[in-house]
Amino acid sequence: MSISFGMDFFCLHPSRTTFFPRRNSPLRPHLAYVNHRSSVLSSIGTIRCVSSSDASVVTVNPSDPSKTGTWSWRIKDESVNIYFEEYGSKSHKAANSKSILMMPTISDVSTVEEWRSVAKYIVSRKGYTDCRAIIVDWPGLGYSDRPSLDYNADVMENFLVQLISSTESPLNCSGNDLVICGGGHAATIAIRAAKRGLIKPSAIAAVAPTWAGPLPIVFGRNSTMESRYGVLRGTLRTPALGWMMYNMLVSNEKSIRSQYESHVYADSRNVTPDFVKSRYELTSRKGARYVPAAFLTGLLDPVQSREEFVGLFSEFEGAIPIMIASTLGAPKRSKAEMEALKGAKGVSRFVEVPGALLPQEEYPSEVAEELCKFFQDLSNFI
Repeated sequence: MSISFGMDFFCLHPSRTTFFPRRNSPLRPHLAYVNHRSSVLSSIGTIRCVSSSDASVVTVNPSDPSKTGTWSWRIKDESVNIYFEEYGSKSHKAANSKSILMMPTISDVSTVEEWRSVAKYIVSRKGYTDCRAIIVDWPGLGYSDRPSLDYNADVMENFLVQLISSTESPLNCSGNDLVICGGGHAATIAIRAAKRGLIKPSAIAAVAPTWAGPLPIVFGRNSTMESRYGVLRGTLRTPALGWMMYNMLVSNEKSIRSQYESHVYADSRNVTPDFVKSRYELTSRKGARYVPAAFLTGLLDPVQSREEFVGLFSEFEGAIPIMIASTLGAPKRSKAEMEALKGAKGVSRFVEVPGALLPQEEYPSEVAEELCKFFQDLSNFI
């Protein structure tokens, strides 16, 4: 039998829970891969992270953040260097300063780069001189360390909670209001953490929010499929075969280009050779396959159903302002999940922006404008 992933295929042996990729057919699931608008390509530069505890010097060119560095995230007995960039106000310890945390969409090419243009747009606007925007790479992604942890939604939630609460994190400040902006799964993980009372932001902006990994959103979560997801995930994590399979399915320029052109980017003309090469380099880093193996097979899903997804927002009614930015060109299944939030209890603002799964990078000015309108409605923020 054959199972279709978008326009590409895996062959599943009918008598065994085994995935066999068809020849010349790289995986193209509905991943929230990062894309890039041609007008933003000039902001992509070489980034060199220097391993160190707390805040280390990191060379970034030519994005011009006011501060860059790494923060040491502790999980069990491991210390993971987390890369971050900061834009805007340098007086963030002042009582009237405001902080905006921007979390990248989770995917195998997730990176702080997707939020750079939005961050610079916001902090340069009149009235936002006391604001700072901090963009942070998830563990196992972007320019952060990529250890072989057992990644799941709880691990990512734990990371976000520590990032916000630690006195040594780049968000450490006194008396600041904090707004969280997240794309894809990042937004939903933040909302779940807020619902559980683990974090207390003053507002959350969810840009093209998602909750189901690429395979579960297409094939569901029955016991047979969960077994197959487990086999695929285990295979991708193995030392030799895992790298070979990952390189064949994900970490190659042909696959990356097809993913972006088919569903992540609304305008395929902006998927340039230089951009594809830059994202291929991200997928080639040591440890690059561990988080994608979890994301692809649903382990990073913060909820298990649309009802649970919509239900996350209900408790924020009259408490924490929530903005949803749906996209005009999102893939059909992802679009349906975003549209389910239109008029939902707890959603204080619902807007549509151009783009597909990564509007904050494809259409940064449009997304930034909607965010600024949202911020202006927040009491005591702007």
